[in-house]
Amino acid sequence: MAKQTVILDFDGVIHSYSSRWQGTTLIPDPPVPGIKEAIQEIREWYRVVVVSSRCYQEGGIAAIKTWLEKYEIVVDEITDEKPPAVVIVDDRAITFDGHPEKLLKKIKAFKPWNK
Repeated sequence: MAKQTVILDFDGVIHSYSSRWQGTTLIPDPPVPGIKEAIQEIREWYRVVVVSSRCYQEGGIAAIKTWLEKYEIVVDEITDEKPPAVVIVDDRAITFDGHPEKLLKKIKAFKPWNK
């Protein structure tokens, strides 16, 4: 049986993104501490796919691939399409809890983990 998919966002989840946006192909920062080991563990159970806004721009997928190779981080795929997945891990996401009336408040109060 094929493994189910877990999607990981790149910037802020894998790439520490402390320098903020430098351009599609400029990825200056190191990995988030411990993410390499976490991905290795996740891959024992799931197929790991990286999706990033970089992937939609020329050179983005190649830049991510080169960066992952530099840090010896192995994933199953890097893509510009969001495949069906059991979960998406993103540093800029809000989990929808079935209560749309709370969304605006959550959006206004949102802060990524590194802020």
